[in-house]
Amino acid sequence: MHVLMISGSPKPRGNTMRALGEVSAELERLGISSEIVPIGAKPIAGCIACGACSRNGGRCVVDDGLVEGLKEKMAAADALVVGTPVYYAHPNGALLACLDRLFYSADSSIFRYKPYAAIAIARRAGTVASFDVLNKYATITEMPVVGNRYWNDAFGRAPGEVEGDEEGLAIMRQLARNLAWLLRCIEAGRAAGVGDPEPREPVMTNFIR
Repeated sequence: MHVLMISGSPKPRGNTMRALGEVSAELERLGISSEIVPIGAKPIAGCIACGACSRNGGRCVVDDGLVEGLKEKMAAADALVVGTPVYYAHPNGALLACLDRLFYSADSSIFRYKPYAAIAIARRAGTVASFDVLNKYATITEMPVVGNRYWNDAFGRAPGEVEGDEEGLAIMRQLARNLAWLLRCIEAGRAAGVGDPEPREPVMTNFIR
């Protein structure tokens, strides 16, 4: 089993990467591999609602290599963890631009029924709002959201400060354990003959007709 992690931080040694690293280390201890993919510090274009991806096999017209690469990794992964730093009481803009294009243009089959978790790292406030925003990507693509004994957040401003948040790092380790448990439950269910839910009915309406 393999878990893809996306870091929304532009800082390769920042607190978001450190928190994701704690999740990764615990997963490794439990025998599950993982990969952390940082979105980097370069500007990332957002979705422009051009609809071209629906006409060209799901490929986004913004050719920055990032989103298409993440699609390939997600298709091969068994779960997804997304981490964000908090700047203005919500996930940082570059990460949202990346995720909007990733989830909108990709075939939903690469996400469906794969466990998902989001984490948020802040100096002080905004983690709960960020957690809420990031979870919406999962709930619209039929991804089971992994719970915890508290919200998946930790605190620190300067790189390395998250080390002082002992509870936050413990939450990251528990998240990894819960994620590993759910992955194994899904694997055991399929081995026992439990199939995926019946396909959803293709019903779509607009509020304004």
